[in-house]
Amino acid sequence: MKILAMDTSNQPMALALVEDNRVLSEKLTNEKRNHSVQLLPMIAEMMQEVNWTPTMLNRVVVAQGPGSYTGVRIGVTTAKTLATTLNIELVGVSSLAVLANNIDQVDTLVVPIFDARNDNMYAGIYKNNAVIWPDQHTNITKLIANLTEFNSKIIVVGEYQNFVEQLTASFAERITFAKGLANLPKGSSVAQLGTAKAPEKWPHRFVPNYLRVSQAEADWQAKHPNEIEKDYVEEV
Repeated sequence: MKILAMDTSNQPMALALVEDNRVLSEKLTNEKRNHSVQLLPMIAEMMQEVNWTPTMLNRVVVAQGPGSYTGVRIGVTTAKTLATTLNIELVGVSSLAVLANNIDQVDTLVVPIFDARNDNMYAGIYKNNAVIWPDQHTNITKLIANLTEFNSKIIVVGEYQNFVEQLTASFAERITFAKGLANLPKGSSVAQLGTAKAPEKWPHRFVPNYLRVSQAEADWQAKHPNEIEKDYVEEV
C-alpha cells in the first residue's frame, strides 16, 4: 500500500511517503510560513524523489486535529480533495496521538500538549498505545487532577513550556519533559497510525476535529439560540 501522510495542524509541517510500512521519503519544516503555500509543492517534490505519481497512491492519512484551526483545515481539505479526486482511501488520526507516538509508552503515561493560550490546552493521556484520557480542550488544573489518579511515571511532549512549573510542582521526580525533535510531529507516525485504522466510509463528510467550536460558530450560536443543530453536508 502506498500512503501519503501529512500533519499541518500546528506550526510544524510533517509529511511522509510510505509503502508497505517502509518510509521512502519524510520531511519536516518548523517555520512560521503559510502551509497553504508550502504543502502541495513539497508533496510534489517528495513524489518526484521516489518516482511516484498521484494516481499510484492507495491511501492518504492526515492529522485531523486538534490544533490551529487554519492549519487543521489546510491539511484536512487537501487530504479530502486528494482522496475524492483520486478515488483513494482517506484516514484521519489525532494530532495529539501523533506526538504521543514519538515516545516509548511502556508503563509510562504520555501526555501530548498543544498550548491553546489563556492557560488552556489541548491534551490527552496515553499509555501502552492506548487512550487513557481522551483528547480534549482543557486546562492545567483538570489535567493535573486526572494525572493524580495514576502512579506511573509521566512524560510530557509538545507545547508544554507554559505548564512546566505547575506540572513539576505537582509531580516532582515522577514527571519528565520530552526534548528536541520528540516534540515535533513525524509524517511516518501519521502514516503508522493511519495504517492501523479503517478508512472513512464517506470521505465527503470528513471534517476537522477541533475539539471545541470556533469563534465563528460560537458567535453564530449566540445569535441563533433556538436553532436546532444540523449537519449541512449534503449526501451525494
